[in-house]
Amino acid sequence: MDADVRQVADGTYLVHGLHTNWVILTEGDAVTLVDTGYPGDRRQLLDSLAAVGSSPEAVEAVLITHAHNDHLGSAEYLRAAHGTPVLLHEAEVPHARREFLQQVSVGTILRNAWRPGVLPWTVHVLRSGGTERHPVAAPAPFPAPGALDLPGRPVPVHTPGHTDGHCVFHLPAAGVVISGDALVSGHAISRIEGPQLLPDLFHHDRARAVGSLDVIAGLDGDLLLPGHGPLHRGPVKDAAERARERAF
Repeated sequence: MDADVRQVADGTYLVHGLHTNWVILTEGDAVTLVDTGYPGDRRQLLDSLAAVGSSPEAVEAVLITHAHNDHLGSAEYLRAAHGTPVLLHEAEVPHARREFLQQVSVGTILRNAWRPGVLPWTVHVLRSGGTERHPVAAPAPFPAPGALDLPGRPVPVHTPGHTDGHCVFHLPAAGVVISGDALVSGHAISRIEGPQLLPDLFHHDRARAVGSLDVIAGLDGDLLLPGHGPLHRGPVKDAAERARERAF
C-alpha cells in the first residue's frame, strides 16, 4: 500500500499508514519527522519522505510522541543508518530503550477478541511487526523547554496517561496540534468517529489520559493531526472537550 501523504498547512504533511499516522514538517531542504509508524511501514515512510521532495538524510530529528511500536517502528533504523537524533520526553527515554514496556499485553488483546474489529486489527499488528522489539539504542530527551530548533519549530507538551512520557507537539504559528495517541479521531476497534480517547485497554493510566485532555484544550489551534484517524478541523479546545465528554 502506498502512503497517503496530504499537505495540511504550509510545510506540514500528515501521512496515513494503514492503521497509524506520522507527520512531516519541512523547512527548505530540512525535515522534522514526528513518529515513524510500525516497523512494517518502513517502505511507506521512506516513500512519504520522497513524496514531499525529501530523503532520510534530510531528517534533522525524529520526534516521538510515545514509544509504542506503531510510532517508534523505524526510529532506530533512521538513527543507526543515518545518524538521525531520536528525541522524546525524558520519562519516555527509558521506554524507547525498552527498559520497560507500557503497552497493551497479548493477554489483554485476547480477552478483548470478542470486540468488533479486534481480530482484524490484531492480524495487522502481527504482520506489521507490532509485537517485535525495536528499541532505540540512544534516544535523547528534548534539549530544553519550549520550541525545538527544528523545521516547524514544534513545542513538546507533556500529556501523560497513554504512557508516562507521552507528548503532543504544538505548532503555534500554524495553529496545529500533533496529538499522537493522547487525542485521536478514530481507530480500527473504535465504533465512533471524531475526537476521542483510544479504547481503555490501550492506556497505561486512563485517569491521567483523561486529565491530559485539559492540557490539550489549553493549546491554541484549529487543526488536529492525530496518531490514528483523519485530521480534524476546528478549535482544538472543542475537540479535547468532546473527547472528555465521550470518556464518561
